[in-house]
Amino acid sequence: MPQFIDDSTFGTYFERFEHTAWRLETRRGYASDRAGEKYRRFLGTGTVPDDSRRPWCANVRTQAAQGKRIERVRLVDAPPTQEQLFLLAASASNNEAGEDIRFLWRADAEKLRLPAADFWLFDARRALVLRFDDGDEYLGAELVEDPIRIVEFCQVRDAAWHHAIRREEFVAQVASSV
Repeated sequence: MPQFIDDSTFGTYFERFEHTAWRLETRRGYASDRAGEKYRRFLGTGTVPDDSRRPWCANVRTQAAQGKRIERVRLVDAPPTQEQLFLLAASASNNEAGEDIRFLWRADAEKLRLPAADFWLFDARRALVLRFDDGDEYLGAELVEDPIRIVEFCQVRDAAWHHAIRREEFVAQVASSV
């Protein structure tokens, strides 16, 4: 039986990790993004305003100043969905704050047999597997501390990170494919 964390504690995982917080994002879009003003503005203008002062980026800067790393790999379809293009544009603020977001074409992820699971991996010791419904609504996060599953998540991280592309290079690939 999965152990779901209390949503009020979700943010503390990003303050209390010791070395690395790493995420794999596999969904084609997220309902929370589609519901936001920033996404609506992106649909109208194709740009995302600088929001590097939001709490997430402030925490990224704090953690980076302590020598900690926050990284993620986002899977992207060919052609990218509107939501994936939005996340690609929005990642500039996160990267500027000190997070390292990279991208991987979904076809390459499938060749690597990466799972279709969104998760955060903290210090290679615990993971939060993010659960969503068919409409991309967030349902909760399952805490995983089982060493066997953690090793599997570490293997996914290593494969995805090795093949992922830095944002600037990926932006150029997307632009040349349109």
